[in-house]
Formats: sequence, structure tokens, C-alpha cells
Amino acid sequence: MVEITHINSHLHPEKEIRLKKYILIYCSEGSIAVEIDGTKFVIPSNHVITITSGQFHKYFPTTNGKGLILRFTYDFFCKNDIDIELIFENGLFCHFDRNEVIDVSSQPHIQSYLESIEEELHIQPYQHLISIHAKIALILVSINRAKIEHGDEIWKPNALFLKFLELIRAEFHHGQPVKYYAEKLTTTEAKLNELSKIHAGKTAQQIIFGLIISEAQRLFLYEELSVKETAFALGFTDPFYFSNFFKKHTKLSPHEYKAQIGLR
Repeated sequence: MVEITHINSHLHPEKEIRLKKYILIYCSEGSIAVEIDGTKFVIPSNHVITITSGQFHKYFPTTNGKGLILRFTYDFFCKNDIDIELIFENGLFCHFDRNEVIDVSSQPHIQSYLESIEEELHIQPYQHLISIHAKIALILVSINRAKIEHGDEIWKPNALFLKFLELIRAEFHHGQPVKYYAEKLTTTEAKLNELSKIHAGKTAQQIIFGLIISEAQRLFLYEELSVKETAFALGFTDPFYFSNFFKKHTKLSPHEYKAQIGLR
């Protein structure tokens, strides 16, 4: 549901992990190196990075890095539309895998919020989960403020659009069409297309396809699945059709992509 751990020189092995949790890494001293979906990031002191639920990541050994890692589930934090919009505002936990290192040196209280969450989890006083929820919200607001101070544009997502993205991530391996998601969200295909155009410049179907491709690449890179295994894992009944689908959207066949990343 929610947890917090310290970063130190012996915290994590160099192995990729994948969690159905939203992760925030805060560096308080030195620097921390982490790989997210194949891209390496170095997080300096007083900086943070966020990892979206489902992204593969691994930590590299550090000799001077210190900080805190906050992990929480979507169900724990997202109690209403305001929470849903806050967690994704300004791309903090972007579904399109655009991770970024963010300078939060202007928001020194982020560390105290994280330490307070750690204490609440340890002591578990009355209504501690309500208090922790509020502190996570304050951390996200603080990061947003830091981004705005650095000149980032404000991006305020729509809760319905975000629920659509969450539902795709949860069920895209069933190969469902836009109509399926519209019905599950008690809205229309036209509305999902409208929101997709506004927030991503794409149709709803293009967003579904894009997330499927991202997942296929993860399965190739981190789970080293065969083309046939990946096709079936993503809901394709015909591996040949999946191969054509993959090449149409990446300009590479699955075998060419796997060769490019050093896999057979």
C-alpha cells in the first residue's frame, strides 16, 4: 500500500524489478544512479525522479548517495478525481515513460515530509494513513512548484483520461478496442478520442497501440520473452500478426528490435 526505505551503499542488487506501485526517489546527499526501462539516470543531491507503476527499474551501487524511496499504490493514493489529477499533473508519473530528474532544491521540506511518513509508518498513530496521504499530496505539490519555478509549462490532466490510461495498463493484454474502455468508464468513444487529442495529440486507439508497443519492448528487454511468448502475453492469438503490428509502429520487426538491444 505505502512504504518508505533508505538509500545506502548496500540497498539494492543490480537486478531489474517491476512493481505495481508508484515510486519516488529523493536524493539528499551525493548522487544515486538508477536505470528505468533501459535508460540510466543520475540523481544529484536535492533532486527527485518518479517511476510509474509497471516500469522496470534497477539501482546501481552507490558509495556516497543517500536518500529515501517512497512507494505507494494507485488505490492507496487515488481516492477521488482530485488525487488522480494530482498524481499525474505536469507528467510526474507519466504513463508515456518520460522519466525526468527534477531539481527540488527550492523545496527543502520534501525531505521532512518523507521522514515524517517514515515515522508515521513506524509508530502508526491514530489515522496515520490519512496523515500519510496528505503528506504525499504535499510532496507532489512541492515538486510541481519546483517544476513551475524552473519554467516548466503547467500540464493539468483530466481524471477521465487518466482513468483510461490506467485501465489500458491493467487490461491491454486482453486486446480490447476503444469501445470496451468507453463502456467500462461509462463514457463514449468520442469523449475518449477528444481527451486523447487534447492531452496527447493522438487518437484513443493510437494511445492503446503505443502502450502495447511499450509493454512489448519491456517484455523483450527485461523478461527476454520470445516473439511468440510476447504476442500471447499481449493478447495476440497470431504471432505473425503481432510481428506485423510491431513493425508497423516501430519500423523494426521484433527480431530486428531484439538484435538492436543485444538479444537473439
